[in-house]
Amino acid sequence: MSDTVLALNSGSSSIKFGLFELSGRDPVLICRGLLDEHETTPRLIVKNPAGEDLFEKQRTGSDADSDHLFADVLAFIEEHFGERHLRAVGHRIVHGGPDYSGPAELTEDVYAKLEALTPLAPLHQPPCLAPVHTIRAIRPELRQIACFDTAFHHDLAPPASRFAIPRRYEQRGVRRYGFHGLSFEYVAGRLAEIAPHLLPGRTVVAHLGNGASLCALLDGRSIDTTMGLTPLDGLVMGTRCGTIDPGVLLYLQAQENMSADAVQHMLYHESGLLGVSGISSDMRALLASGEPAAREAIDLFIFRAAQAVAMMTTALGGLDCLVFTGGIGEHAKEIRRGIGERLAWLGVRIDAAANEAARERIGSADGTVDTFIIPTNEEMTIARHCAALLRERHVA
Repeated sequence: MSDTVLALNSGSSSIKFGLFELSGRDPVLICRGLLDEHETTPRLIVKNPAGEDLFEKQRTGSDADSDHLFADVLAFIEEHFGERHLRAVGHRIVHGGPDYSGPAELTEDVYAKLEALTPLAPLHQPPCLAPVHTIRAIRPELRQIACFDTAFHHDLAPPASRFAIPRRYEQRGVRRYGFHGLSFEYVAGRLAEIAPHLLPGRTVVAHLGNGASLCALLDGRSIDTTMGLTPLDGLVMGTRCGTIDPGVLLYLQAQENMSADAVQHMLYHESGLLGVSGISSDMRALLASGEPAAREAIDLFIFRAAQAVAMMTTALGGLDCLVFTGGIGEHAKEIRRGIGERLAWLGVRIDAAANEAARERIGSADGTVDTFIIPTNEEMTIARHCAALLRERHVA
């Protein structure tokens, strides 16, 4: 009997998941799925690795809650893959704080520490932690493992990790942590496979999606990133503002009489692409729109992303490789082209035909920076961490 792990990647209103077999050196995907709670009738969709539908179910009324949806997932796994033993569930946890540099079993004590970090990721931490309680109620004997978005950046050192505020706050944990680490870790590993000669060099990975950040990689390790204490910092995002003059926040509170809660809600939910365009937080909708405000939001996104690549290049002392990943990075050719054009002075040259076709290598021969599109796979990273932890504890 082979062992499996279920990797959960929780968002604010949907959860991606993958079931992986652990019999070999590397986890092997068996099926992937989506728990989508965007709609009034939440649904569960499961596909095989080739993208073919295996199972779909919608729930209505009193059955349309997370408990029933997770029960459906576990029931599907037992019905279709019952010959394999489900050993653990791995969870993407956005914030691990200063304590966690690798995966951790989700004991009550660990859960409490992670819940205490909610003020640092109010949009993300609760949805990441909610499935832990749900699965514990359904399958209390099932091991659950936390895999952290901050862990890949855990070794960030001053000056990259430091804010210019009184040191006493840094001693209390107020520092730059960075996020999207599960994605950056996967991309770094994939880059090592397809272009091993580039891994020791200076790479910027652009994870561009509804949430967006950059990571400066040197020898495959994170030495700087655009997000800081929270996932609010850095690039323009779907509904998040990214880097902002702190004086703006003081002004809103002092002159506009906004409460801290109102400012937080605005920064996380009403800003970014949505705030600038007044149309949508979805880059696809903005690219399809003819409204001038949509174009202005797109231009700001491109401008700030290119600006941040230059900043990461400064941290690296040069640039050998640029990688696009994430929903926008992988699928929006106009955004890749726009960022490339702004970085031409740095040696980035994007081949128009390769970019149009979204090939793996999109850098042109006359550029000095190798440029790639590498689709991310956070669920695979979670599965790998779970497998490693289970092996360490001799329970795989």
